[in-house]
Amino acid sequence: MGVPKWLSSMFTVDDTIISTQFSLIEAETSDSGNSNASNNNQSTGKTKPARDDTDNAGDVEQDSGMREEIEDEKRGEDEPEFIRSQRPIPLLKYVRQSEEQAATRKAVTTDSPLIPARLKVVHERLNRSFHLPDNKDIVIREFYIGIDKRWPAIAVFVDGLANTLLVNTNLLEPLMLLSHITEHNSTAERIDTVMEALLPSNQVAVVDHWEEAVAGILTGSTAIFVEDSDSAIIAESKGWEHRSVGTPQTENVVNGPHQAFTESFRANTALVRSLLRSPDLVTEMLSVGRLAKTDVAIMYIHGLTNERLVAEIRRRIKAIDVDYLADTGTLSQFIEDNPRVWLPQTLTTERPDRVAQSLSEGYVAIFVGQSSFVMVAPMVFFGLMQAAEDAYLRFPFGSFLRLIRWISLLSALFIPALYVSVTNYHPEMIPTDLMMAIAGSREQVPFPVIVEVLMMELAIELIREAGIRIPSIIGPTIGIVGALIIGQAAVQAGVVSPLLVIVIAVTALASFTIPNYNLQFGVRILRFVFLFVAALFGFYGLTLAIVAVLARLTVQQSLGVPLFSPAAPKSDSSRDAFLRGPAFEMNQRPLFLYPQKSWRQKPYTRPWSGVSGSESVMKSESKSPGGQSSGSSTKRGGARSATRSSKRKGSDKQ
Repeated sequence: MGVPKWLSSMFTVDDTIISTQFSLIEAETSDSGNSNASNNNQSTGKTKPARDDTDNAGDVEQDSGMREEIEDEKRGEDEPEFIRSQRPIPLLKYVRQSEEQAATRKAVTTDSPLIPARLKVVHERLNRSFHLPDNKDIVIREFYIGIDKRWPAIAVFVDGLANTLLVNTNLLEPLMLLSHITEHNSTAERIDTVMEALLPSNQVAVVDHWEEAVAGILTGSTAIFVEDSDSAIIAESKGWEHRSVGTPQTENVVNGPHQAFTESFRANTALVRSLLRSPDLVTEMLSVGRLAKTDVAIMYIHGLTNERLVAEIRRRIKAIDVDYLADTGTLSQFIEDNPRVWLPQTLTTERPDRVAQSLSEGYVAIFVGQSSFVMVAPMVFFGLMQAAEDAYLRFPFGSFLRLIRWISLLSALFIPALYVSVTNYHPEMIPTDLMMAIAGSREQVPFPVIVEVLMMELAIELIREAGIRIPSIIGPTIGIVGALIIGQAAVQAGVVSPLLVIVIAVTALASFTIPNYNLQFGVRILRFVFLFVAALFGFYGLTLAIVAVLARLTVQQSLGVPLFSPAAPKSDSSRDAFLRGPAFEMNQRPLFLYPQKSWRQKPYTRPWSGVSGSESVMKSESKSPGGQSSGSSTKRGGARSATRSSKRKGSDKQ
């Protein structure tokens, strides 16, 4: 009898996952333009060997084969197809070749049409582009610019996306009633005259292509077309209804800010910029989608964030080819290294203060359209167990809360599996009195232990899902009452034992303690995996399953960063992984990100406490990121020696 494939895969680690497409290394300051070309370098800093001639020959053969196929299609020749044996190429190279071919085909087939100079043609294109007159939310306003000498013009905007008050007062009124056109204004200068002297709007742009004008209209701006002008003016007039800035719903804190992101793209970026007031804070704008464009913003700190990390995130977002991108959760599935891993590889948060703190440490923030959640990448496992409130509490309290979370994580994963293992296979590992109590409570239960656990776990999952779908007014009440009624009724009916109800209740409470919502899903799935393995093999199978999961997650990366950094592999950084360190000792940024500035504060930030360091210790960090680890150890050693010397001086004075 062979071992099932699904069972053997749980204890097998695929070595091919070690050959990742991208490994984050230190920033290249000398030649940043070639950062994309070295994406395959490993995190150890070693350069990848040059490809041999056989690889180049295979590439030439493949390129020539593609050119022959394209020429055959153009000539329309009916030649027989031959199967060519091609050498497999890396996925990164295949994606790059596909992008180049798509760009070439797009440039050859059709270019973006220019804006016509005649308003009659503009009307016809508007009718075709927006399916007028069937489409009723597109407003076309015909008017004349000027009072005495007048120019025909039209203004186009989307009703509901544009603020009609702004359109009336800032666009139409100045152009129609307050503009005086002189005789020397020629036809070719009409757009320049409107831009420079007639239009008081603060954000205007001139576009020459029709697709740019359509995109501006669909984003809430107003397009102004002038007769005999082959350009259009895109004036800012966004003003759709959206939810105002409120309090967080899933990341509540007692101490700290109570602001949350909203469904306004510019409001979200402004919330982060209001907290992180740095001129080096850069916001790059991209667009994703063929059917409907979705704005995507990449935010990072210039001169601090690793340039290769920013370039890799930018490359992955540009490579997305989809009709419509709805939310941050959808984008994360496109850009993360392995979407099939149950643990999240990016952090999704609704708190602007957490995004600002992550940016100051060297992470990258990604804003997607009108989503009220912002993605922080890359993210390690220990960052998923941290809450926003940890930074606002004194370090003993923050460390205590983190310790509670770690205990809750272990409890949510292993308590049901341990209960099944002990009851079925290893009763000798618990005290006799407790074993007799367990046996007595299960005396009237007709089902095996695994069936009991599965029934109660299914009941908890149903209550959890129903509490989310039920209206918020009665949701908590239904959840509490439902759990009490189901548990009490199951015990009285003899379906489950009373001790098992306690085990499942503690497991559910422990899972709710995990601060990250996406991590909770991974823990819930892994709990069932460990439960089935424990029911089949006891402690031995549970141990092997834990080792297999840890081995798999240890080699997993998040945008080139190992998921278990800074523990595996171990890297030097401030004490902020398992427990929370004092704020005045959090001197280093996470070195696994290879930031351009590894130190965020001087080693001594409390000179009044009787501890002072030498000027050599307080010097700025070295320019080369490669020497961060040694430099940090030297500075810490200098800090310890300075502390010891100050203590000796104090004792001598006494």
